[in-house]
Parts: sequence; C-alpha cells; structure tokens
Amino acid sequence: MEIRQLRYFIEVAEREHISEAAIHLHVAQSAVSRQIANLEDELGVELFERVGRNVKLTPIGKIFLEHSISALQAIDYAKKQIDEYLNPDTGTIKIGFPTSLAGHFLPTVISAFKKEYPHVAFHLRQGSYNYLIDAVKNRELNLAFLGPLPPKDHSINTSILFTENFSALLPSTHPLSKREKIYLKDLIDDDFILFPEGYVLRKIALEACHSVGFTPNTSSEGEDMDAIKGLVAAGMGVSLLPESSFYDSTPRFTVKIPIETPIIRRTVGIISPTTRELSPSEKVFHQFVIRFFAVLGQYQ
Repeated sequence: MEIRQLRYFIEVAEREHISEAAIHLHVAQSAVSRQIANLEDELGVELFERVGRNVKLTPIGKIFLEHSISALQAIDYAKKQIDEYLNPDTGTIKIGFPTSLAGHFLPTVISAFKKEYPHVAFHLRQGSYNYLIDAVKNRELNLAFLGPLPPKDHSINTSILFTENFSALLPSTHPLSKREKIYLKDLIDDDFILFPEGYVLRKIALEACHSVGFTPNTSSEGEDMDAIKGLVAAGMGVSLLPESSFYDSTPRFTVKIPIETPIIRRTVGIISPTTRELSPSEKVFHQFVIRFFAVLGQYQ
C-alpha cells in the first residue's frame, strides 16, 4: 500500500467522481482508476460502487476513508516535525482562536512573537468554543486560545494566561451611564445584546443574570464583538463583555461600567493535546506565550 494510493482514494471519495479527482490531482484518469483498483485488490474488498457516472463509498469504504485520513494526517504531521526539527525558527504554527480574542489579544501575542522569531509563519483558524476543543483533540489543531479555559481532561493540557472581569456596555443615553459602578440586577428591565446560542460568552452572561434572579430579554444577537458593540452604540440594548474587548477603546456612543455584584470573570489561556508532541516551533510559541503573560502580569 502506497501513500499515493491513499491520497488518490481520499480525493475520489470526497469528489465521488474519478475524472474530477484526476483533474484535481493533475494526473490521468486511467492512473487514478488503476491505483484504486490496485488498492482494492490488495485489501480484498470493494471500496466504491458505481452510481451512474459517479462513484460512492461502500460501507467498508467509509470505514477505510476514516482511517486513511487519520493515517495521512499522522504522516504529514511527522514530516512537518522533521522539517521543523531541522530548523524550528522557520516552521508554521497552526493555532485556533475564538472571536472574543481576535481584536486585541491575538494581534498582541503574535506581533510580540514575530519580533523574536520573524521567520515563523502562522496559520490562524477562528472557531467556536466547542469546535476549538474538538479540533485539538482530533488532530486538526495542536494549539488553541480559549476563554474561559475548559476543565483539564485526559486528552488536553490547559495553561491559564490571565483572568479578566466582565463589564457592562451601555448606550451613552442609558439612565445608568453616569454611574461609576452598577449591580447586574440594575439591568433587569433592559434588552440585552448577546452572542448567539452555543457561544460560551452567551452562557457566561446568562449564568450571571440567573445568579441574581432574572433571565435577560435578548433583543438582538451578534456573532462578533464589533457587531455587539455596534448594536449597543445604536441604542438597541446593553451587553456584558470581557475586559480585554475594551483594550483598544470603548465604542462611540457607549459607556463601559464595572459590575460590582456579582463579579463576572473568565480565565483566558491556551490548550494543547496530551496525546501527541507539539512540533518544535509550536513548543517555542507555547513557551513564549506563557512567559509573555507571566512577565505582563508582573506589571498589572
């Protein structure tokens, strides 16, 4: 069994068409057909069945596809580790991040790292909270920033970088806009602008409101910080956002007010797999990030 055969097999399985797979692979259709036939002969099973001009995976073909993808990912990862072992300062770091850390946190970390390691490249992948955890567990990513950090389990390591509070973001015309601090319960009659269902920042906001005896009326939703801030600035409602989202500035026509009770906090950190080694460049970045925030914390 050859690596080439697995690559051809995966391409045909994904496209369900041999000629289209051949075009994408830049080889003759006959070469693809021959390699698939050789693979089936070696395995002693049929991996595809014909459906008109297309092909579809057989039940055993679906099982073999899952293992083929895992095998090629492992091989590609091994090759990447060898390349980076030879020169860790020129590797590529693939890292995931949620929208709540995109505005200030991520650019700050990467720009600081690039000053010391200018030849390391980054492949950045934005995703939801649960997606990023699953991606680290299933080999799609080796590193991901998250806030809050999930509980440590047998498959992921967690490292806290810092802890931050949440504040209320109100329209500047809000009756409480002149207050230095507010109680969360003061907003019981307000419309709230939150992240959509499934976002962890929505969960944090709802749990905070429930802890003081009310369920917020969610009038609008935004999938990123800028959208939520814009809706608050337009007077559509209030929101609860982490402190790091205000580092650059508080939007026009809004005010940020600390919440005295309850204190709403989240941890922000980095996760990595326990079941496999980081590449040399990933190790360098992981150590840099922990050191960077340890030093930063001494001055805050």
